[in-house]
Amino acid sequence: MTIRGVYSCATIDGSQEKRPALLKQPATASKRPEFNPLVFLSTTGKGREMMSFQKKDTIYTQGDSTDGLFFIQRGKVRLSVVSERGKEATLAILGDRDFFGESGLAGQLLRTSSATAMTFCIVLHVEKKAMMLAMSVEPKLSAMFVKYLLTRNIRYQDDLVDQLFNSSEKRLARVLLLMARFGKEGASEMSVPRLSQETLAEMVGTTRSRVSFFMNRFRKLGFIKYDVGDNLNVHSSLLNVVLNDESVGTPDIVKRNSRNKRVPKTPSRHGGPPDDERAKRPPLPSIKQRSN
Repeated sequence: MTIRGVYSCATIDGSQEKRPALLKQPATASKRPEFNPLVFLSTTGKGREMMSFQKKDTIYTQGDSTDGLFFIQRGKVRLSVVSERGKEATLAILGDRDFFGESGLAGQLLRTSSATAMTFCIVLHVEKKAMMLAMSVEPKLSAMFVKYLLTRNIRYQDDLVDQLFNSSEKRLARVLLLMARFGKEGASEMSVPRLSQETLAEMVGTTRSRVSFFMNRFRKLGFIKYDVGDNLNVHSSLLNVVLNDESVGTPDIVKRNSRNKRVPKTPSRHGGPPDDERAKRPPLPSIKQRSN
């Protein structure tokens, strides 16, 4: 943008003539666009590469070098670990907008778990240097990443409490609900990739036969439904299994019989009264009362 002004100049005959002048307005600094962490994690750039994997493809293997972290754009990823004896266990099932493989940011040189695509997946691979640099200059990205790590740490604590205090039926229901991400999507029914009963047994910490029994019970009660394909539909009513103190689907008559069942009482000595009956008897008179 320019502003017109007036200046004087000498003519050929020596007289002064006033002519308009053009003055340049000082250029204003361009405003920097606001940083969006999701845009950073969904676009390619220096140190960021978009990768795709087919179902059952290996993203990385336990023992590989940590060359960065991953952010899921689409699909489901299974994290697993193998012991020295060759026994495999499932650690987690991850979905859209989940991070994984970030242990290298803390200085870990080798990966302690394997990542496998359960469905067709699109993930963003971010190199360690690029991620550390972005978090140091962009507080929003750093806050988003720390919040995710804290949320997952709370999830691990809940898993431990669930393993210590809840029944295998409740643990299985919780695993299915977490896979379906109820509470985030707001839908009453969600579709998740169907896992084998062996994998569910590893995640729950029980036997395959128990998982089979509970899955059949959930299906009969309408909590889950099998699709023709490789998906499993989980209904939000499955939450009743987690919230209720007693197992869902147990007949009322069985509950009443279990409550009314009398447990035989063991006498304190041979031929004597039971301990609880003896405790209800009045105390024996003291020595002073006898003397009176």
